[in-house]
Amino acid sequence: MPDPMRPRASLRTAVVWEVLKDALDRRVKATGREALDVLDTGGGSGNFAVPVARLGHRVTVVDPSPNALFALERRAAEAEVADRVRGVQGDVLGLFDVVERGGYDAVLCHGVLEYVEDPAEGVRNAVDALRSEGALSLLAAGLGGAVLARALAGHFTEARRALGDPAGRWGDGDPVPRRFTAEQLTELVAATGVEVGAVHGVRVFADLVPGVLVDTEPGALDALLKLEAAAAELPAFHSVATQLHVLGEKRV
Repeated sequence: MPDPMRPRASLRTAVVWEVLKDALDRRVKATGREALDVLDTGGGSGNFAVPVARLGHRVTVVDPSPNALFALERRAAEAEVADRVRGVQGDVLGLFDVVERGGYDAVLCHGVLEYVEDPAEGVRNAVDALRSEGALSLLAAGLGGAVLARALAGHFTEARRALGDPAGRWGDGDPVPRRFTAEQLTELVAATGVEVGAVHGVRVFADLVPGVLVDTEPGALDALLKLEAAAAELPAFHSVATQLHVLGEKRV
């Protein structure tokens, strides 16, 4: 996933970034601390971690890939936030082998639940890493977006298979092990006792619009970004989003 601060890449990340930034700002005001402790599970090379560190927060990235963590270190150094970013090898199911429980003001769990054996345990661990009143940012692949994409590509049988498959997969060649509906994600979060604050559809239109149109038509990128932002919170569009974002708050 590209850096959310880069204009072209913002088509994929702008909605999540704005929601996350607002959540962090609220935690700063609530805690009275300018620097928060943020955990990014599956944070890879720092696509969100580095921009969060640029805001002045301390970020711990847990990722199973040594190569991704090496790239994180390099990116953090280039952004001059190496003192605020720490990379640790591990995963969300073994989270407390490498980080402490209840030690973070915000936890990011982006693009993780699709790949873990037990998504419910993954969400529980993410929540258990939060301090009271901490913010949970959960991003996962949406079922409807995959069905729509396969259908528009002319793969109607695969689209129907994804629609009826318990994991939302369109076939053996599908690179994504699992997809979710908005209801499934909110149920996973609510089951931990976390209060769901907002659900957003991410990349509702961005993956369907030809890239050449966005790159060559004057003002198209900005207009598309505004359209994505306007549609993100509308439940009618959650069912066709490529990704789904859930923001929650730990009450106890």
